[in-house]
Amino acid sequence: MIKIYTVLLGLLLSGIASAITLPQQSAVPGGVVIVPLNLISDSKPSVKYHKRQVMVVKQEQQWLAVVGISLSAKIGKQTLVVTSADKISKVSFDIADKSYPTQHIEIKDKRKVNPTNYDMKRINAERSRISGALEYWMENDDVPMDFVWPIEGRISGLFGRRRVFNGQPRRPHSGMDIAAPTGTEIHATADGVIRGTGDYFFNGNTVFIDHGQGLVTMFCHMDTIGVKDGQIVKQGEVVGTVGMTGRVTGPHLHLGISLNDQRIEPRLFFPEREAVEGDEQE
Repeated sequence: MIKIYTVLLGLLLSGIASAITLPQQSAVPGGVVIVPLNLISDSKPSVKYHKRQVMVVKQEQQWLAVVGISLSAKIGKQTLVVTSADKISKVSFDIADKSYPTQHIEIKDKRKVNPTNYDMKRINAERSRISGALEYWMENDDVPMDFVWPIEGRISGLFGRRRVFNGQPRRPHSGMDIAAPTGTEIHATADGVIRGTGDYFFNGNTVFIDHGQGLVTMFCHMDTIGVKDGQIVKQGEVVGTVGMTGRVTGPHLHLGISLNDQRIEPRLFFPEREAVEGDEQE
C-alpha cells in the first residue's frame, strides 16, 4: 500500500511540475493560438511561422506551439513549419475573422500626426531600435505567462481599434491603454530582462521586458524610467511611472504584448478585468 501511494504521489507531483500557465486562446487576427505538435520526443522542436521563430513549451508530455497572430493576418488556413530531429513537417490551424471598431482621436500636436522630414529621420532610426527589442530571441524553457496587471486604472483604449487621427486613418491600436495619474508606479508583469529603453517620437518614454522565446511586454508614454538595458527584473518590481510623453491626449500607460514579433491582444495574458467605456486615449 505504501509503495502504491508513493508511486501515485510521484505521478501527482510530476503533473504539478509539468503544469504551466498558458494565455487564453483566440484564433483571430491579433490573437494567440496554441497548437499541439503531436510529437513524441524529449528534444524540443523548432517551429517557425512566416519565417519567424515561435514559442514552444511542453505540457503533460506534449509539445505546444504558442503563436501570436498579426492583426493583418489573412483569414483561414495557417501553416507552421516544424523541425524535429532533422525532420521537417508542417502543422496547420485556422483563424477566423474579427471586426475591430474605429476610433477617432484629435491630436493637438500636428507633428504627431504628420511628422516633418526631420521627424521622419528620427522615427526611422527608432523603428530599428524597437524592432531589435521585439525580434530578439532569448531561449527560456520556463517562460513566465502568469502575468499580473502593471497598474490599476480604467481601461481607456482597447486593442485592435482602427485609429483615425485628426481625420486621417492610421494603423490599428497595437496595445491597450490604462488611464492613471502621472507618477503612478508601473510594475513588471512577469520576470524578465530589460531588452531596451528609450524616448521615442510616438511612444514617448518606453521600456521593453523580454520574458523569453519572443514574448515581450512593452510600456509606453512613461513619465520616468527606473530600469536599465540588460537589467533582470522580477514580477511586481517597479520599472517606472505613468506619464504622458510621446503622442498622447492624457496621462496613461500603453501596455503592449509582442509574441513572435506580432502585437497581440494583451488581455489574453492577464486575469480578467472590466473594460470601462469612456474617453479613449492615445
